[in-house]
Amino acid sequence: MSTDREFTAFVVAHEAALLRTAYLLTGDRGHAEDLVQTALARAHRHWARVQRADVPVAYVRRLLVNCHLSWRRRLWHGEQVLETLPERPAGDWQDAHALADELRRALDLLSPRARAVLVLRFYEDLTETETARVLGCSASTVRTHTARGLSAVRRALDPEPTPLTDRRPS
Repeated sequence: MSTDREFTAFVVAHEAALLRTAYLLTGDRGHAEDLVQTALARAHRHWARVQRADVPVAYVRRLLVNCHLSWRRRLWHGEQVLETLPERPAGDWQDAHALADELRRALDLLSPRARAVLVLRFYEDLTETETARVLGCSASTVRTHTARGLSAVRRALDPEPTPLTDRRPS
């Protein structure tokens, strides 16, 4: 019975942070909730192993990322066809929300692995080594995915940068 109390205390303490991470990974609140529920169910099943880990929340975070990557391998996400293109927001009070939405859309364009690396590195504020440990890869792989992911996000946020060579003094 104390195992259930310990697990419940863990969930109460860390569920919100895990949900935020899952939301950044999935880009959808409903999928994020499902992802957290799946990761916590797996953690509960192996709670003794989770407790023996140096940092139990890191263990569960890795379960979360692995579940997400597994789901992404099984699912196919096709193009979403729109009748009209959405208008870009003007400079009003919704700019911050629009920018956050634009960033989420840019993250959606990344591969699941690159997206996981960026979320873990820049949202969870993990080091390259910690990110590599969570993803089960080398630090150089994390650096590669970070560079490629950031480059792709930059291209998505500014698809037509002005080359410096085309600027002429007035």
